[in-house]
Amino acid sequence: MLVPPIRASVEIERGNPKAAIELLQAARPYDLGGESAFASVYVRGKALLRLEAGREAAAEFQTILDHRGVVALNVIYPLAQLSLARAYALAGDSAQSRKAYQDFFALWKDADPDIPVLQQAKAEYAKLNRPGVPARFAG
Repeated sequence: MLVPPIRASVEIERGNPKAAIELLQAARPYDLGGESAFASVYVRGKALLRLEAGREAAAEFQTILDHRGVVALNVIYPLAQLSLARAYALAGDSAQSRKAYQDFFALWKDADPDIPVLQQAKAEYAKLNRPGVPARFAG
């Protein structure tokens, strides 16, 4: 079931997150397994971030993190951790967002500091820690 998440990703890039969520409905039975394990869940979470539905997006990313080990060494695990931090920030839950960012940084503690996603996460985390500045995410 790789087609629905691919088509949904295209719709997100086109600015149609609602259409992306509709496309992912067919893949729901395969959310936690098969060749595309977690792809639909992750893309659904990204669409929800675009819709600024922070709590709902957080639930999708938490589903991935709750099922770590279903697929060995899946790149989606650390990206779900970062997206969870962004979802909590969007939902206004700074404490949970900080914790999720810190968990992401712990996962990437030995990573090359010049990796763009890591630099972006550090910038977002810095904004989150400044009083009165709303944290925004790259989504």
